Amino acid sequence: MLIAIDHGNYAIKTPRFSFVSGLAEHTVRPPMSEEILEYGGKFWTLTTRRLPYMRDKTQDDRYFILTLFAIARELERKGQYSPTERIQLAVGLPPEHYGSLKEKFAAYFKRGGPVKFTYKDRAYTIFIDQVMVFPQAFAAVVPRSSMVVKTLRLFIIDIGGYTTDVLLLQNGKPDLQFCRSLETGVITMNNEVIRKVSTKFDMRIEDDHISAVLQNREICLPDEVKEEIFKAAQLHANDILHQLRELQVDLRANPAIFIGGGSILLQPYLSESPLVGKAEFIDSPNANALGYEMLGESQLARSRG
Repeated sequence: MLIAIDHGNYAIKTPRFSFVSGLAEHTVRPPMSEEILEYGGKFWTLTTRRLPYMRDKTQDDRYFILTLFAIARELERKGQYSPTERIQLAVGLPPEHYGSLKEKFAAYFKRGGPVKFTYKDRAYTIFIDQVMVFPQAFAAVVPRSSMVVKTLRLFIIDIGGYTTDVLLLQNGKPDLQFCRSLETGVITMNNEVIRKVSTKFDMRIEDDHISAVLQNREICLPDEVKEEIFKAAQLHANDILHQLRELQVDLRANPAIFIGGGSILLQPYLSESPLVGKAEFIDSPNANALGYEMLGESQLARSRG
């Protein structure tokens, strides 16, 4: 079974699921929780408090356990329980890190034997037979390949949790000689907003408060706090665009496709900026995972001959 997973700093995404990259470890089975995963002699649950940023997500087992949650959800979605599954994983890395971390990332998931875990009281044994690693950002525009191929130069701007990744496509092909990663994702904005709101209004807010305000969802916050969030989003969008200019990424002369959860939140400010000419926005936070799935299916089809 092919399973595609986007390991974001803010959220883990499959083509059909998304959950915060937060994990809690328990030495005994936790009460009052339905989604419990037992692995390695410990119990694990998902939380809304994301893990600290890690450039190299292979330094401990936490992202592997988050991967098991994603796999378990996809297996459960099939609607037919099978205790043993052979898995092909399609995953990705930011373009700037792709060359240096590709082999290490693939090896991280290939455990060289069966992986046994229990999810929602059901025992699973999985064999991760193959791990395919693709460039993040490029994968997200794969479904739009016909449009991308016809464009001479196109920048993909992936605003994620901690980083903003930039990739240049020339005639539809990624130019891995020009890929940059800026530490300007929405987590950096959120941290600054949380600090300011705490200082000015003596109020503790969380990431999901900020997302709700920027998505115009109904939420119980004073108007002055909401205004602080809108102002911060405007400044953050401008900061990203000015940092791109410093990298010689001129979005007035070249079209762009904005992807990632951060792009969705900042779209009103990015699209109205005089520093942006022609731009499209992919409004699905699962876009990279969907792209990994398509690329993985294509690679598996070629290998079968």
